[in-house]
This record gives sequence, structure tokens and C-alpha cells, in this order.
Amino acid sequence: MRLHPIEPSRPLKLCRTAIILVIGGAATLSACSSYTKEKATTIASQQSAPVIFDNQASRNNGAWGGVYMSKAALARPPMNIVNVSSIPKMQNDANLQKWLAKFEGSSQGKTGFFTMNGKKLYEDSCAGCHMQKGEGAQGAGYYPPLANNSKMQSKYYIISVVMNGLRGMPSFHSMMNDEQIAAVTQYVHSDLNKFTDTVTAANVVQLRHEFPPGADPSE
Repeated sequence: MRLHPIEPSRPLKLCRTAIILVIGGAATLSACSSYTKEKATTIASQQSAPVIFDNQASRNNGAWGGVYMSKAALARPPMNIVNVSSIPKMQNDANLQKWLAKFEGSSQGKTGFFTMNGKKLYEDSCAGCHMQKGEGAQGAGYYPPLANNSKMQSKYYIISVVMNGLRGMPSFHSMMNDEQIAAVTQYVHSDLNKFTDTVTAANVVQLRHEFPPGADPSE
């Protein structure tokens, strides 16, 4: 009889050494039947494990830190390169408050335009391209004049262009409500031109639709 010891493969924990008994050409295995199997790490188990993403660690280990930090800085103990908690909140930022005041807004989570004054809406959203008095401009691009323009006689034409955009002009569908679109339309229709129709929010509702164009003119 020859005895051939078998070393158990990890992570099996046997209670005693397993041996093969070769008796008369027949082999039998004698070993303890109870064992503890440790859970092995597999690709599947790693993929199914919950992912905990540390935003701050990502900032510290990002390309910005790796490129611009010196060797001495990298050798120092870990530190927050960009700590968002140190950035002043909107309501405490004096520079932001200045611009919010210009657009008659507030920092209470609102977006878009806040004023209902047609002239101010024009100055804040249109004058940058069409000029202060609606005279238009031409240079790197062409910005048609709005003053003394016969197309402005149709209030519905103006509403449609403001709401949907036109060529390089963005859509204000999601940035202005019905009253604001009516107000800026009235300003273009009557102040930059001499047309006398009254523009109302109800006129805007007639052209309002559920699928606004994107803010980018290419959308």
C-alpha cells in the first residue's frame, strides 16, 4: 500500500490531511467532509459591489493637480486642491449680486429673465446684437435692423421669432414667459417702429407650443 498525500488547494480548510489509499489497484479518498470555503474575489463580484465615488478625491487626483503640482507638493500629505466648501455661496458673492441686480433677479433658484418691462427685456436680451436703437449691425455676422422694419408690423411674426429663434438667433421659449414675450414684442412693434397694435399674453399663448427649440440655434 502506498500513501500519496494531497495538499488541499486554498482556500479550503480541511480538518486533517487527505490521503489516497491505493489498495489492489483501486484508489479511495479519505478526508474530513466538513470544510470552510472563503469567498474569493472575482471580476463579477467587483462589478456588482457598490461604487462609492469621492468627488473631493477625484478633484485632488485629477489631471489639473497632476500637471500643475510640483514634486514637493506631491510629496506632502494629501490636501484638498479644490475644496468646494471654501467657495462662497451665491447669496454671499458680491460680484454675482451686482449682476443679479442688473437683471432684476435674485439668487433664490430662479432662472431666465425677471423683469416685465419690454424696454429692459430688449436691452438685456436683444440690444447686444440688434443694437440699442434697433439699428442692427454687420461685421463678423449680420444682425438685421429691427427699427423701421416693415416685418415688425406683424406682432405674430415678432412673437414667433422671439419664441422659436431664427437662423443665428436663439429661442427664448423657455427663458421668457408669455407676459415677457408680449412686453418685448410690444417694445419692438411700437417703440422701435410706429405700429399701434396691442400685444397681449393671449397672443403669445396662441403660438406657444410644447416642443421648444434648443437654446443653441443649431438645435
